[in-house]
Amino acid sequence: SLNFFTMTKQIFTGFGFLNGVSYPFLAIKFIWQNQSLLKYLIIPIIINFTIGIIAYILLLNPSLYLFDSLTSNLILSVDQGLDQLPEWLHFLVYIIVFLSLLVKGLIFITLLVIVGFIIVQFGSILGSPFYGKLSEKLEILARGKLEIIEINFIQEILRAILFELKKLVLIIVISTPLFLLNFIPSIGNLISLIGGITLTTTIICLDFCDAILERKRLKFRSKLKFIWSKFPLTAGFGLMCLTLVSIPLLNLIVIPLCV
Repeated sequence: SLNFFTMTKQIFTGFGFLNGVSYPFLAIKFIWQNQSLLKYLIIPIIINFTIGIIAYILLLNPSLYLFDSLTSNLILSVDQGLDQLPEWLHFLVYIIVFLSLLVKGLIFITLLVIVGFIIVQFGSILGSPFYGKLSEKLEILARGKLEIIEINFIQEILRAILFELKKLVLIIVISTPLFLLNFIPSIGNLISLIGGITLTTTIICLDFCDAILERKRLKFRSKLKFIWSKFPLTAGFGLMCLTLVSIPLLNLIVIPLCV
């Protein structure tokens, strides 16, 4: 009960949450003070730029073009229908245009989050060797020592594959009921939204904390336990990282920063 009271107090005071929010910005100061770390960021940033350009070309542009086409066709159909209605009802076209722009804005924000999330996933995998080295140097600078549990190359590859597969299973298992909740008006949509943000934030935290957690050779459940045991600190950190990786162009350089 004491732990619950402490956690509740932290949630309402925002102390742990705000600390987590500040971490990516504190990283800028830390890197400025230890510029030798910059060499571990250059290649991951190049990798992220490549992935980002491909993701925006393949996902963002076609999605927006498709929505523009659907919106234009809808407005055209409504406009033709309004010709058969009394003139005083013609204001409906303005309402539909406004609603379409509102929906377009929401879809655009959603697409930015999705594309940013995809960039994180692929960028984390391709940049993992550099993030591993970066994490090692950070641990030495922060703690004065380095703890590594050595395993062979094959085991390391298998662990990396299993980690990604278990993340995928976690996403499917949780997102499926969250999607079905959308069919329940109001409360279902709200629960689905909160659950989706929680799931995405958890995955983001797993990705950005994995360099050091994997070096300790923790099991997937232990990694999840670590993330949740630091709540609301990890909630603030994950939400800030999710926000940063959803901003076009900026997300291509902040991923190593969040790591």
